[in-house]
Amino acid sequence: MARRILIVEDESELTKALQIRLEKAGFVTIAVSDGKEGLKKAKEEKPDLIILDIILPKMDGYSVCRSLKSDVETSHIPIIMLSVKAQRHEIEEGYKNGASFYITKPFEIQTLLSQVKTLLQE
Repeated sequence: MARRILIVEDESELTKALQIRLEKAGFVTIAVSDGKEGLKKAKEEKPDLIILDIILPKMDGYSVCRSLKSDVETSHIPIIMLSVKAQRHEIEEGYKNGASFYITKPFEIQTLLSQVKTLLQE
């Protein structure tokens, strides 16, 4: 069965590009464009991995990550933060809130795919 990846990203062009590449690599994707919807979808769908932006409408990625990691039902889901926030303290904040890995934009798609496979042990 294909692994499911939830993409929480408000830039629709980037979301489409991620979906194309991840689906080509054999994953099923679910995409939402704001933090509150991301949190809701993660709890409903229980994806195998989440790609999470930080700057989002309605609820920022740090809060989404913190909420998911504090919930026993979703705390096991690996989260890759993908953000333009590249300052050391912003990256540390991502890890402090529970991110498994942090990638800054712009990024190489191969780096992301490699990390996805590593976290899913594929």
